[in-house]
Amino acid sequence: MINVLLVEDDIDLATTIVDYLEIESIECDHASNGVMGLNLIERNPYQMIILDVNMPKMDGLTMCKTLRERGIDIPVLMLTARDSLDNKLEGFAAGSDDYLVKPFAMKELVARVQVLAKRKSGEVKRLTFANLTLNLTAHTATVAAYSLKLSPITFKLLEVLVREQQKPVTRQVIMQAIWGDDQPDSNSLKVHIHHLRKQLEQAHCQAVLETIPSVGFRLKLKNETQA
Repeated sequence: MINVLLVEDDIDLATTIVDYLEIESIECDHASNGVMGLNLIERNPYQMIILDVNMPKMDGLTMCKTLRERGIDIPVLMLTARDSLDNKLEGFAAGSDDYLVKPFAMKELVARVQVLAKRKSGEVKRLTFANLTLNLTAHTATVAAYSLKLSPITFKLLEVLVREQQKPVTRQVIMQAIWGDDQPDSNSLKVHIHHLRKQLEQAHCQAVLETIPSVGFRLKLKNETQA
């Protein structure tokens, strides 16, 4: 079953979309603005996002740009009443994958959701380290048959470390890769480091998350000995 997030401030339209998608066996969570949407994305592994352009607190273009700056490549379908070529190009420049102009037929929305989900599912990419496997398409991490429970932010943290294959990665590099220029305080990184370390330990992973004082972090093999 496809799992999507709808970010739309028009409650009546949002209710209609959610109900219709569920009839089509598509699970759909709803957020009424971009800030709420980003918070949900940090906690849930959505397969795609349906994103309205004009919203309070954070508009759709800003939210889409923020996702891409954080390295989150979930497919985005933008909804808007603005149908000029310049508006569409602005949406694509922000990182959207598709564009649907209001008003639209619900059948067309479903078709576009299904096409985007299928397109993404055909692009499976994996990274491995020790007995740890990352599926970059599904945003899942597994140790043997055990699935790690990771938020999108923690998954991105793990991806950055796995790509370096035991090389140290500075805090600055990690925070830039995850949050781009819109970085929170350092406590946010500490929380995700703690959660990732706990998940690796619970899964009996052969990779250990090591803190390197005054430098940053790296993954190393459990049986690695000091030189």
